[in-house]
Amino acid sequence: MTESILQAISATYIFLMDHLLIINIFLSLLIIFFQRRSPQTVWTWLLILYFIPILGFILYLLIGQDFHKSRMFKAKEIEGELKYAVRRQEENIYRKKLRLANPELGRFKDLILYNLEAGQAVLTDNNDVRIYTDGKEKFRALMQEIEQAKCYIHIQYYIIKRDELWKELEQVLVKKVRQGVEVRVLFDSMGCRTMHNKDWERMERAGIHVAEFFPALFGPLQFRVNYRNHRKIVVIDGRVGFVGGFNVGREYLGLDKKFGYWRDTHLCIEGAAVTSLAVRFVLDWNYAAKENLFLEDGLFEIPQYMRKGHDPVQIISSGPDSQIKAIHDNYLRLIHSAKHHVYIQTPYFIPDESILDALKISSRSGIDVRIMVPCKPDHPFVYWATYSYLGDMVAAGAKCYVYNNGFLHAKTLSVDGMVACVGTANMDFRSFGLNFEVNATIYSERTVQRLERVFESDMTQCTHVTRKVYDQRSLLIKTKEQFSRLLSPLL
Repeated sequence: MTESILQAISATYIFLMDHLLIINIFLSLLIIFFQRRSPQTVWTWLLILYFIPILGFILYLLIGQDFHKSRMFKAKEIEGELKYAVRRQEENIYRKKLRLANPELGRFKDLILYNLEAGQAVLTDNNDVRIYTDGKEKFRALMQEIEQAKCYIHIQYYIIKRDELWKELEQVLVKKVRQGVEVRVLFDSMGCRTMHNKDWERMERAGIHVAEFFPALFGPLQFRVNYRNHRKIVVIDGRVGFVGGFNVGREYLGLDKKFGYWRDTHLCIEGAAVTSLAVRFVLDWNYAAKENLFLEDGLFEIPQYMRKGHDPVQIISSGPDSQIKAIHDNYLRLIHSAKHHVYIQTPYFIPDESILDALKISSRSGIDVRIMVPCKPDHPFVYWATYSYLGDMVAAGAKCYVYNNGFLHAKTLSVDGMVACVGTANMDFRSFGLNFEVNATIYSERTVQRLERVFESDMTQCTHVTRKVYDQRSLLIKTKEQFSRLLSPLL
């Protein structure tokens, strides 16, 4: 009896391995000939499928599929005056009619034009930008702005946790609905997987409109790890907009013992750039909710009572629905434009070759390149891959720092105290090509130098990773780094 069971198991194993071999060959052909990927990513997948065929097949099902993205995420396009505003500004740049308050910012006109051409990102120059680096302050400001809403509140987050912070926010939203304010909440299915259907149903019964981005195929089981909507946007009455790194959960208030203090960067913008955030939200809402909010009157009117500021801003977005990597290209162009220094804060530093080479070249050319990452991981493989790339930058002469005062989640890049790119995008393969992201590019010495003063203050809470410190890492850490780096195109 035992012998027959062993024979059956052996026959089943041989059958599975034979068929798995056929499946792996099919997947290999698919990856090589039918999916436009970087050679580095292709070789990574081929090695995984070859050396760990069963686990590799499962990983491919979870994170390796490359759907026909342009059709999959087809959304209604920008219409009317918003579309033509882009063309008018392009003409002004070509005719050299674009005027910036600081003439030195003229060297960034090519970047402004690129954002217009590639991402339809209109430059607006009447914005007031406030910076929040503490979760309690950010959410206090958000609640205050929501309390003042008179027409509509649009909320979009990658992560919403069903804890005390969301309960407080939901109560305020329900109150505003009762006052006649239109409230919409757009959430990502993967990021909000800890929420229950009954939570969304309760909100809808209270009058809050809810839409889910890229829902799971099998109810609570979410296998589609790629193509997540990582954007965090709030727009209130077209008057004020929020964008940045904070999600909604108690850890973002520094209340999770695992992470400790949560250091992030979020912007509150008042001015015409809010219209660009409103458009970005509506494009995502239209896809998820299968409706066209562009037909709604008043959503994109700039309030006449809006406070006028002096910060030029472009809202840029990128995602797998586009062949153009707009945020990646912004980072790259800003690095190349630096004459004095480049400051980077990111929780995940896994750059592709173009960005890594640009940073190395800058550092070796005498540019003061400083990179700051967290001291603790929220994703182990990502953390050790990050540390591996820090080693490359240390060898190139960059100043690298590990933030010790809790968890660093800020996503900022600033150049020469003049221009900064701040938002939701990490400096990694996933943010550059697999996630939907949104950043604000700010052309303002006043605001950018405030960001850089914060960076310099954070340095006092950091360990400086010198060449000596990096070379003293243990064999175990070196092994973790090397293995994680091999997986970096998939992280």
